[in-house]
Amino acid sequence: MSVAEAAHRPANSGRAVRLWLGFLLLVAAGLGLAFWGSSKVRAQTVQVETVQAGSGPVIKPEDGVLIEYEGRLTDGTVFDSSAGRGPTPMLVGQVIPGFAQALTRMQKGGKYKVRIPGKLAYGDSPPPGSPIQPNADLDFDIHVVQVVPNAAAMMGGQPQVN
Repeated sequence: MSVAEAAHRPANSGRAVRLWLGFLLLVAAGLGLAFWGSSKVRAQTVQVETVQAGSGPVIKPEDGVLIEYEGRLTDGTVFDSSAGRGPTPMLVGQVIPGFAQALTRMQKGGKYKVRIPGKLAYGDSPPPGSPIQPNADLDFDIHVVQVVPNAAAMMGGQPQVN
């Protein structure tokens, strides 16, 4: 056999196929782990969906807000609502941690759908007499009517650190 023949000998195609299959399997395993890991993160993070964008600066922890809202359990049971009462005033730093996190991603005039995981809602201590079970996830529809910058300072209070 000459040197020229040895240089042009066909490669073992079975080895290349196994290499590509191994590579695809590795990519699929990585995607599966990423999806599995992100679902655990989503279960521990507040999810905010913008239904209608607001305008102006994003709400800060020291701000006050005037909002219209409806709070529901994941089965659709309404446990609280501002309907019939008009917009409700709140200090961002004095609400449950998940609600405060959601508000700090909103703007005046915006409408939002929010999912708060149980650990960031009431945890294992829901309000007595409410239909909220321990560690229940909560859903809210929120319309930010007004934002009052630095309302906590104006009221002589300091926002809680959540």
